[in-house]
Amino acid sequence: EVQLVESGGGLVQAGGSLRLSCVVSGFTADYYTIGWFRQAPGKVREGVSCISRSDRTTYYSDSAKERFTMSSDNAKNTVYLQMNSLKPEDTAVYYCAAIGGFWGPLLLPHEYEYWGQGTQVTVSS
Repeated sequence: EVQLVESGGGLVQAGGSLRLSCVVSGFTADYYTIGWFRQAPGKVREGVSCISRSDRTTYYSDSAKERFTMSSDNAKNTVYLQMNSLKPEDTAVYYCAAIGGFWGPLLLPHEYEYWGQGTQVTVSS
């Protein structure tokens, strides 16, 4: 059974930083992609970034590329999302998701099969 467990969310002031973690377990595919998504109240879920487990190539949405960095520690089966210079508009529930057998700029929710439960990020002004 594939499981993804996020952690690291919280309350931070504008301009601050947070690092989210996502532990992935149960994945047997050699090639898979992990993505970070977020969903603010009343808005659709949007892709933030993704990483290929095999070569660690990362892709970012336009809103994330200047301030967020995604990385992975394959030995720990964990991916990270370092978020710097946070803004109130970054407030959302952040989810990690996984899909096996595909790689590339996968930043659409329907491209993923497995999802974590989400972690809340709140940025105060």
